[in-house]
Amino acid sequence: MLEPTLFRDRPRPVQIVLGGVIPAAIGALAGILVGVSSTAYWIVAIIAGIGGFLSGFEHQDGWGGADRGLVGGFIYGVALLVAHAIAGTEAKVSLGKFPPLLAVVTAILGMLLAAAGGRLARMQRERAAARGGAAPVAATSERPAEAPPGTPGASPPPSTDRPAGPVAR
Repeated sequence: MLEPTLFRDRPRPVQIVLGGVIPAAIGALAGILVGVSSTAYWIVAIIAGIGGFLSGFEHQDGWGGADRGLVGGFIYGVALLVAHAIAGTEAKVSLGKFPPLLAVVTAILGMLLAAAGGRLARMQRERAAARGGAAPVAATSERPAEAPPGTPGASPPPSTDRPAGPVAR
């Protein structure tokens, strides 16, 4: 399976372009097209949604994708509204009774789409690791290497007599 470079591992200028400039450019294009053609606007909106979903694949899980999708969706929505206001055209698609709310809606949609992409990517990595493929990203990049069981300094296996995680007592 092709492993994408994680967003956090990319250089900062690339992160700015992928996480900010591209959503702003696509949002500006959608803002111009919303006053020209409803079909063209919806095509760009669908492409933006697909891009939001695929952006989640550059994160370890759905939570990282959700963060990026929230910000990217908000940038897209604001750029759409600003470009439409600058173009000064009559909207062919309803922007709602209170158009600034569109930025909040696009942020929420972006968050959900990118979270779904991040979750799907994590499931694929876990399946590949279970089949004997590459180790999951979380296991190789966040945790230190553990010594094999039975070697001096190895930590004992986790206890199975209580559930993992915080438990209210």
